[in-house]
Amino acid sequence: MLAAMIKRFATALFALVLGGQALATPAHRPVPPPPLHDIERVRMVTDAGAITLDLDGKHAPITTANFLRYVDGRRFDGIVFYRAMHLAWGDQPNGLIQAGVRGDPRRLLPPIAHEPTNVTGVLHKAGAISMARFAPGTATGDFSILLHDIEGLDADPKATDPEAQAGFAAFGYVVDGMDVVRRIWDMPLSPTAGEGALKGQMLEKPVKIISVRRVAMPAIAPMTAGAPPPAAAVPKP
Repeated sequence: MLAAMIKRFATALFALVLGGQALATPAHRPVPPPPLHDIERVRMVTDAGAITLDLDGKHAPITTANFLRYVDGRRFDGIVFYRAMHLAWGDQPNGLIQAGVRGDPRRLLPPIAHEPTNVTGVLHKAGAISMARFAPGTATGDFSILLHDIEGLDADPKATDPEAQAGFAAFGYVVDGMDVVRRIWDMPLSPTAGEGALKGQMLEKPVKIISVRRVAMPAIAPMTAGAPPPAAAVPKP
């Protein structure tokens, strides 16, 4: 049952990212790899408020560097949160919100290698940011932020299903702004938009991401790898 859920989740993410099209070949020049620190902090300003994330450059360097290429190239400026997946099981609120470039050739960068959670130790806990993808190695510029722990998205090397073995690539956590994440998740959903598993998960009015920028880390100890945000930062149902 869990493996089937992950398959449906992966297929839905892929269909939404591509919008029914093949991955576009970027027409622009490649963006050079950004300088990378153990923890990279970014601030995402949306129409619904600001979300601050700590990205784990030490343990998930490929995924973090990819995200920063989009940030430094301002490719996320003007995109939207378009999806809010509500899961009926487990403690509430449970699910995720999703944003990204959705295959836009003006913004798209080449796919990256998959970094499984059993290697990185960055797990799908509440507040995690995770890459959308179809098969491992197809992630580009679409991502999700989790409202609650979703262990089924973590890699399970003992699983017989390849999707469950690979899982998804989490690479950081929200450190401020989980109230904004919850606000987006709570927004009205369209009863008609989306196809298949996506129907009923698309926001009636997508939330615009105005800007995403690197910000300086404060002079305090950063989060540790795999550690979720403080409990006080996670909104209660």
